[in-house]
Amino acid sequence: MELIEGIKGRRSIRKFTDQEVTRELIEEIVETARFAPSWKNSQSVRYMLILDKEIKDKIANECVMDFEWNTKSINNAPALVLLLTVDKRAGYERDGSESTSKGEHWQSFDAGIASEAFSLAAYAKGLGSVILGIYDEAKVIEAAGVPEGQKVSALIPVGYPAEEPQAPKRKEVADLLTVK
Repeated sequence: MELIEGIKGRRSIRKFTDQEVTRELIEEIVETARFAPSWKNSQSVRYMLILDKEIKDKIANECVMDFEWNTKSINNAPALVLLLTVDKRAGYERDGSESTSKGEHWQSFDAGIASEAFSLAAYAKGLGSVILGIYDEAKVIEAAGVPEGQKVSALIPVGYPAEEPQAPKRKEVADLLTVK
């Protein structure tokens, strides 16, 4: 698949088939996604694959702040990936001091880059995904057993698409680009 085709063709998928998503396939996707750039090459993003239906259901039904779209998306997906970040690493020096005035911003920035790299790699393998941001982090950490010192940056339901949504209308380049 061509890179531009992948960027333009990938959609947020919220409806999936029942086809199983294997650990091996997710490992192949992470193998690609791990090349996403990060602050000072900190490589602070981690991935937690949830295949256990009981854990996935608990996250869907108890951890998404009653946001129905997220509950349905997670319940419908055969797999859920938690995108995690090692806390206080991106944007910080080794002594724990902030590297810039942006503080924790770089942690989220790196997670955003990594989540798109993951989603594009999944798309290239025939999988659909959607990046979710409405959740109660403390409840997700408890439900999934996230290791101490890591934060949840996104929930990513993953599976074989049962839909092909059209691209939403995009702003024109003239509305997005300022030249001086």
